[in-house]
Amino acid sequence: MKERGNRKVRVGEVISNKMDKTVIVSVKRLVKDSLYKKYIRKSTKYYAHDEENKCSVGNKVKIMETRPLSKTKRWRIVEVIN
Repeated sequence: MKERGNRKVRVGEVISNKMDKTVIVSVKRLVKDSLYKKYIRKSTKYYAHDEENKCSVGNKVKIMETRPLSKTKRWRIVEVIN
């Protein structure tokens, strides 16, 4: 796939693959609390396009920002890491 500009790239885990050509990827990150200075785990769900339906639940994947593909899909699978 061709790189165009500065597109956001995230690494996350597939939590659902029940839709056709779509997977839900959970991306976890650590955020420091402004008052208590402790780290909190936060997660975000992204709907990503999976053209060949090759991802299964539990796979670690790299996703990249893309043009809107549907009402909720704005990401696509770049590679399956494991």
